[in-house]
Amino acid sequence: MSYLYLTGAIVSEVVATSFMKESEGFTRLVPSLITVVGYVFAFYCLSQTLKSIPTGVAYAIWSGLGIVLVSAVAWLFHGQKLDPPALLGMGMIVGGVVVMNAFSNTTAH
Repeated sequence: MSYLYLTGAIVSEVVATSFMKESEGFTRLVPSLITVVGYVFAFYCLSQTLKSIPTGVAYAIWSGLGIVLVSAVAWLFHGQKLDPPALLGMGMIVGGVVVMNAFSNTTAH
């Protein structure tokens, strides 16, 4: 169940961050509300995750996958360019999360 909460936290944070751009500095009501509700739900889910997954592990997964997904959404919907160094950097982030989860004793709970 912990990883389900973590998935909810990641998805909610990605949605909230994506709509923050659409809120135009919190001047548009609906995108602003989606941003606020998304972040509240993300932090609720993250707090539930931390009951059984170590903080560093949960945060590494949350932030690492969040970076990649927010970048993908920005590329798809906002025209953000992702050049080879950006893609390499994101790949290294994902690789770090995989190494941490697969090989580190930090993940023991």
